[in-house]
Amino acid sequence: MTAAAPSRTSIAEAVRLAKRELKRLSRPAGDFDARRYFRGPANMAFYNVGTDRMRALAKEIYRQRRDTWRVDDAMAFAGILIQDRYLEVKAVGIEMVALYKRDFIPELLPVWKGWLAENHAANWATTDSMCGVLIGPLLVRFPDLIPRMHAWSRHRNMWVRRASIVSLLLSIRRGEALDIAYEIAERLHPEKEDLIHKAVGWVLREAGKVDAVRLEAYLRAKASVIPRTTLRYSIERFPDSKRRELLNATRHAKLRE
Repeated sequence: MTAAAPSRTSIAEAVRLAKRELKRLSRPAGDFDARRYFRGPANMAFYNVGTDRMRALAKEIYRQRRDTWRVDDAMAFAGILIQDRYLEVKAVGIEMVALYKRDFIPELLPVWKGWLAENHAANWATTDSMCGVLIGPLLVRFPDLIPRMHAWSRHRNMWVRRASIVSLLLSIRRGEALDIAYEIAERLHPEKEDLIHKAVGWVLREAGKVDAVRLEAYLRAKASVIPRTTLRYSIERFPDSKRRELLNATRHAKLRE
């Protein structure tokens, strides 16, 4: 006999449990201004609960419901939490969905894009978490979805644009999606937001671990358009002498423009 689908009441109860437990675990912030660090909206709030505790809470809720919940139910749960102003509440929702990664299907991608576009993930930590445990694994499982990141890189929302390249990290580490990563990086170089510059540099650095020769050639060829922040992030894994040489060479290229 097939188990009955969870009711909205069951999902609402899980939401209340998650929020109540996070509030119980909350700690004083002290002198650390988390809002400045995560650079989210003005109403963004924090319980100052560590990542390990957030993940443990998500796993506990999962254990209690794994016999009755499917990925759709986890998505309904997360769809409520992602709209909360507390960073940790968003994180528990994302971690819950990640526990169902074996059941990920392509139809989830536009939903996650919607979370980003509607500014429910309007900070780098939530955005990068979605990329790392949701979008990235989906792209690995369904590589035909990777070209969609081209359109994301042109989206009006900065978090969608950041996700367009950060979501490729898992594929890049498997030696895949390098061509698209470089194409999107080049498209994002004119961005004015430093959070985009840093994301692009991070991804280029990872691409360099796969093919350092290609990264160096790209940096030299695009020296006049690559932001300095992106460049500095991208060359972190090069030897000191190579880093200095590339910084000097690319600086001169900009001066010649």
